[in-house]
Amino acid sequence: MRRTAAVGAALFVVLLAAGCAGQRERELIVATTTSLYDTGLLEALVPAFEDRSGIRVNVLAVGTGQAFELGRRGDADVLLVHDPEGEEAFLAEGHGTGRFELMRNDFVVVGPRADPAGIRGLQTAVEAFRQIAQQGALFLSRGDGSGTHRREEALWAKAGIRPAGPWYLSVGQGMGDTLILANEKRAYTLTDRGTFLAMLERLPGLEILVGGGTLGADPDLVNVYSAIPVNAALHPGVRAEWAQALVDYLRSPDVQAEIARFGVARYGQPLFYPALGWLAPTPTR
Repeated sequence: MRRTAAVGAALFVVLLAAGCAGQRERELIVATTTSLYDTGLLEALVPAFEDRSGIRVNVLAVGTGQAFELGRRGDADVLLVHDPEGEEAFLAEGHGTGRFELMRNDFVVVGPRADPAGIRGLQTAVEAFRQIAQQGALFLSRGDGSGTHRREEALWAKAGIRPAGPWYLSVGQGMGDTLILANEKRAYTLTDRGTFLAMLERLPGLEILVGGGTLGADPDLVNVYSAIPVNAALHPGVRAEWAQALVDYLRSPDVQAEIARFGVARYGQPLFYPALGWLAPTPTR
């Protein structure tokens, strides 16, 4: 598995457009949210697919918003994303062949152990966001159009708040970098639980303050990850059969069981909960 960093993704796409088709003979381009890469999940799952299929997987860890744009241009073969509304729009535009749910975890609100805004123990993220705004406590937003950023915006809207001012900082970074900065600045932020647990050793000043208990206790924090193969009828250059093969592999019983085990030995709990048995795919279009 090869990973192309977000800053190099644009250059990679330019090279493809310039006629490097020969390099793609056995290559599948996957545009994914950064959390699936930062947690190490793809690194754990993809090599076996490459061994079995002989197809090299090139992972573009760029965030959900940028993944949609790559898909709309036909510069990725399959998307791994976590923005249900954005996914439905992508499908409605005809860019994808179907939405296949893979796994879920949850978002959590993390912040400094001193908790200056006093949100520890609140029952919902909306309550926490209102309290953070009222106290003017520093909050870091990813500000990158990612699925996490979109969820954060939805939570502010539900709280009836338009965040602005010196207490609200949009950093334009992936989840890992945003967490590191929040740790340095003793700020609050919204993150998926999997990435936070995977990076916990590097975040000594942060802890989960809202969420992270019973999955689904706050419906606004449920975080569903899905795969969308890009539509070859609209984008003839994509590798549709290989994209669907990867999706089928990720949804296979053995791989779903591996997802359920991922993180348990190290963190005492799974970082993701598999979709198999509780969700069905959106019918292929």
